[in-house]
Amino acid sequence: MKTMWHKGGFLVVFVLVNCLVFSQNVPDITWSETFKLSWNDFKDQPDPDTDVVAITASGLTFHYAIQKENDEIIGFSTEVKTSFYPEKSWVKSERANAHILSHEQLHFDITELHARKFRQQLSKLKVSKNLVETLDSIHYQIQTDLKLMQNVYDMETDFSRDIKAQAHWEQLVQEELLKLSGFKS
Repeated sequence: MKTMWHKGGFLVVFVLVNCLVFSQNVPDITWSETFKLSWNDFKDQPDPDTDVVAITASGLTFHYAIQKENDEIIGFSTEVKTSFYPEKSWVKSERANAHILSHEQLHFDITELHARKFRQQLSKLKVSKNLVETLDSIHYQIQTDLKLMQNVYDMETDFSRDIKAQAHWEQLVQEELLKLSGFKS
């Protein structure tokens, strides 16, 4: 009888910039109900060639391990983590305010919402011969849904400028997080 663990990992990052190289100087921030971002958490240099005031880089880290016996899957474990990446997030301090910070916080919260949706789906999985493909499929769908929701959020709030839409999104995301509180980080 041969037992082995196969480890796999995926990184899904919502970043509004096209660079995914992370420095090791500042640790990532894990999402928590009690932690709120401050402008001090935004460590990257702002892009002087854009009107954008701030960029939030956040994402989901997904790892899984598959236990096999005689080439048959007999068990698995998963881990999903929501992170904020300080060294890829930036702000133009002279134009920053509390309202814009709330907008950026909600990007981080939307990432956590998708982590909870992901954990909920993973909790329903059963061992099967197609487990790896199923994990990959769920991961891909969550990644797609996360990116879409982040984009819709920015469009509907006009990147925080529509105060009424911003308030609507804050309420919506908080309600959804509450519904999935059993799957929080």
